[in-house]
Amino acid sequence: MEELKTITPKELQEKIEAGEKLELIDVREDYEVAQGLITGAKHIPMGEIPANLEYFDKNIEYIFICRSSRRSESVCRYMQEHGYKVRNMVGGMLEWKGKTV
Repeated sequence: MEELKTITPKELQEKIEAGEKLELIDVREDYEVAQGLITGAKHIPMGEIPANLEYFDKNIEYIFICRSSRRSESVCRYMQEHGYKVRNMVGGMLEWKGKTV
């Protein structure tokens, strides 16, 4: 199995601050996202990812985010198996120090 790419919250924050165009997908549940979503992230709960595959473009890398990085890792593995470019934010929102909306 292909190794899963990761990004740390600090690295992600630096990319955002540098103005990089990123595709961020938060897979937490509604009640969790209500506590704060990284600016620019799209919210698609983990259970809804399989039904929303047409949203994703295989030529774009997506960064998946959850609370601790366990669920986003599962989603990354699933997406990778389906031919998508993905990266998991390790540590999840528990480690995120940047702005949220």
